[in-house]
Amino acid sequence: MADGLRQAGTGRRPLLERRHELALLDSALTHLCDTNEGAPRARRGGMLVFTGPAGLGKTTLLAQARALAAERGCTVLSGKGGENEQELAFRVVRQLLQPTLAALEESERRAFLGSWYDIVATALGLEASATTRTPDPTGVRDGLDWVMTQLSVRRAPVVLVLDDLHWADVESLGWLGSFAPRAEDLPLLIVAAYRPDELPPAAHGFRALVERQDDRPHALAPLTADAVARIVRTEVGGAAEDAFCAECWTVTCGSPFETVELAIRLGEDGVRGTEDDLPRMRSLASAVKGPGLLDRLQRLGASTVRFAWAAAVLGTSVSPDLAAALAVVGSAEATEAAERLRAARILTAPPGPGGGLEFVHPLIATAVYRNIPAGLRVGLHNAAAEAVLAAGLGPTAAARHLLEVPCEGRPAAVACLRDAAREYLRAGAPEAARRVLSRALQEPPLPQDRAALLHELAGATFLIDPAATASHLRQALAEPDVDPDLRASIVYRLSQALAHTDRMAEAAEVAGQEARRSTNPRIRLRMRADHFVWSAFRTDEPDSPARSRRLARLAAGLRGRGLEERYILGLRAWDALVRGEPRRTALDCAENALRGGLSWTDENRGFEVPVSVALVFMYADQPGRAEELFTRGIAECEEKGWRGSHLALGHALFGYIRYRRGNLTEAEVLAREGLRIAERVEGAVPAQWFAVGILVQTLLARGRTAAARRIADSHRYCEVVPNAVIYPDPRTVHAELLLAEGRHRAAERLLTEVGDRLDERAWRNPAWCPWQLHLASAVADTDPARAVRLAREAVKRARDFGAASVIGQALHAEAEAAGGPEGLERYAEAVEELERSPASYELARALVGHGAALARGGRVPEAADRLYQGLERAVHCGAERLAARARAELSAAGLRPLPLRYAQTDTLTARERKAAEMTAQGDPVAVIAKELRLTEQGVRQLLSSVYRTLGTDSGGLVRALDAIPRPRR
Repeated sequence: MADGLRQAGTGRRPLLERRHELALLDSALTHLCDTNEGAPRARRGGMLVFTGPAGLGKTTLLAQARALAAERGCTVLSGKGGENEQELAFRVVRQLLQPTLAALEESERRAFLGSWYDIVATALGLEASATTRTPDPTGVRDGLDWVMTQLSVRRAPVVLVLDDLHWADVESLGWLGSFAPRAEDLPLLIVAAYRPDELPPAAHGFRALVERQDDRPHALAPLTADAVARIVRTEVGGAAEDAFCAECWTVTCGSPFETVELAIRLGEDGVRGTEDDLPRMRSLASAVKGPGLLDRLQRLGASTVRFAWAAAVLGTSVSPDLAAALAVVGSAEATEAAERLRAARILTAPPGPGGGLEFVHPLIATAVYRNIPAGLRVGLHNAAAEAVLAAGLGPTAAARHLLEVPCEGRPAAVACLRDAAREYLRAGAPEAARRVLSRALQEPPLPQDRAALLHELAGATFLIDPAATASHLRQALAEPDVDPDLRASIVYRLSQALAHTDRMAEAAEVAGQEARRSTNPRIRLRMRADHFVWSAFRTDEPDSPARSRRLARLAAGLRGRGLEERYILGLRAWDALVRGEPRRTALDCAENALRGGLSWTDENRGFEVPVSVALVFMYADQPGRAEELFTRGIAECEEKGWRGSHLALGHALFGYIRYRRGNLTEAEVLAREGLRIAERVEGAVPAQWFAVGILVQTLLARGRTAAARRIADSHRYCEVVPNAVIYPDPRTVHAELLLAEGRHRAAERLLTEVGDRLDERAWRNPAWCPWQLHLASAVADTDPARAVRLAREAVKRARDFGAASVIGQALHAEAEAAGGPEGLERYAEAVEELERSPASYELARALVGHGAALARGGRVPEAADRLYQGLERAVHCGAERLAARARAELSAAGLRPLPLRYAQTDTLTARERKAAEMTAQGDPVAVIAKELRLTEQGVRQLLSSVYRTLGTDSGGLVRALDAIPRPRR
């Protein structure tokens, strides 16, 4: 059989018929802890999950896992779900991590958590109100991942024991579902148990995780008749008759819990196990649970019953003092009641510090709780809410009880529920905040508080249900006498919710109506700014030129003295850019907008304008300034714990800047990271559109057309076009993909539609959307004259804007369309312009194109110089197909490619070399950041410098590092 274990409420007893499960535990712990002649092997963790209906011994098996892990020297962290505590966000996570972290001194705890402290502290219950940050759920999950990873490494090996996960809160289950796959790469073993038929629908991620493998989860089977007989004979003696034992198996259905409890009672009652004892056995069996258990409880006395009811209402790990207060009994009487309940094996005192009480088995807790008369149960929950607040346990602990109390219009209840919602939002648990605010709305609040409460409820639902957000905010606007500043915030959040559900026209109209309605000059200017924002970013704006003229007139009189003015100036910079006004105009407005600051994380402003201002510099050939602003903005998002759609968009657009600089390898990495983050966030569809477009464009530049098509198709990128403005323009990117696939007619039709739409809006800057350049390429074979006209018009528009990069691209397009001597002249002009620009990839294209044209004209020496330069630049950019074309052109001209030069290889700093070496060894960015004392974004920037220097990506670092001399010390 198996080693023994301690069953709650009993002595040490054999664990029968769990040989397979114990073997699984032993094997998992061996992989986690085993040594080879005293030297630790590579520790491998993972996940071990057991399931079964109530009473089949899951808790007992997990207790054995806990004991075995402790015997092997593991750090054991435990948590369990509670039937009446599922509303408490991150409750199970707190059970796992809070004891370890709370045991540290404040300075040690802050040092351990570092920059994650303010993001995860509230979720972990380490602080209640010291921070005003409201991280998004993705940011909190990332922080919890980091904390658990650090604990696993520092206190290895670590075993997490998680019981009753069918009653765990959805936030803890969500985190566990996303984190658990990492356990295989950590010295961490997760051992969990749950009832499969009671797992909540919201736990789909966790269910998919544990059920995705053929050997998981492991279902526990009931005990056989032989095992039941052994347990019974252990208590009543070996003379117990076979028929008696068989009947015990029948009445318990092989449930280990019921069998052990029955056997103990049989022994205490002196039953010998004969046929004459069967009626007594059945009577005792009924007392294990159900009506018999409740009858047994009633016989313990009224004060003991009240104490048990109080414990059932309070939930797991019950404080005896709170239970006494709730039961209205004195301390001595409470001590006696607790002793009686322990003797009756209803309550137990679990091992470890804390001095709390818990029920021997969840089945007992459920039976006791459901036996409380309905009216009394409500009263107990109401009293429990007051008691936990008075005990300093915080508003979320009280709110859990208020959810069970009828609505009575009590201002104190509304205040408590609102406080709980704020704490939940600081913990990154918007769904929990929605629950308590919805309940507060039903209370109901005082009339003068209703609009503010609806606004708070909308803030809680914004990330999880934008449609409900819009409904709540419209109700808030319908309330009388709303404070003007509150009303402005409501209007902004409403327009934002509409925009994020692709209802751009409605978003613009809401802001426009409020601008016309408001009599406060400051608020009116803010509403006009919001109206311009949503108008500028809708694709179906009816009169874009008229709006641009109004915006230009308004911005002309502003100097950026306040945030409203700076937003107007930022919008003016973006509008000047897309319209193709002189580059200096857009840059001056952008600089004025930044004077005084534009935050990416202002919850009442959005980050559309700050991001657009930063990108003005990219389009205007100042990518360094754009990267500086993006680095600052991304750091701001990470610091605040906004690691969802904001961070996804930040990474994707940072990749776009690198793409336009010609750093294609890093651009692909950043775009994929942006897409990965966006796909983790429910409802982050706009961020996905940005990331997919940038990734497709980057893959095409690298020559990976098939990969670009797979990405586009898997995200339906070419099927659905949003009403919001996305850049790069999705239709134009789709046309680029069609051109790369040789589908020129389809690309021509699509690009013609794009041109008609943008010309109607007077958006004529080819730096923002180079549709003319691609259309010229699409029609070059069928209508060369049209191709030349399109390219020349693009050149004119590019010169009107004045950025060398787009002028060079347009001249390149004209060179390809014109051909002959004129084409050679345009190629030379394109190269000259692009050499003055930061567009390294476009320069490589122009060099290779010019070299190929020169070679066709018989000017081989000149062609060789251009092709060699183009080849080297193409390799450094990561443009594989362009490099292959350059080699083919050199070969066709009878030339042999020269070995590539690695520029400035002796200038790698010690920090750059260390980052490169760690990357080559497979170390993740987080580890490198810790080693070099940098932010993760700082590491990515450092590596991009290394990639540019070595002309390689992370996959080629080992070869590149071996090929260059180390710097002299």
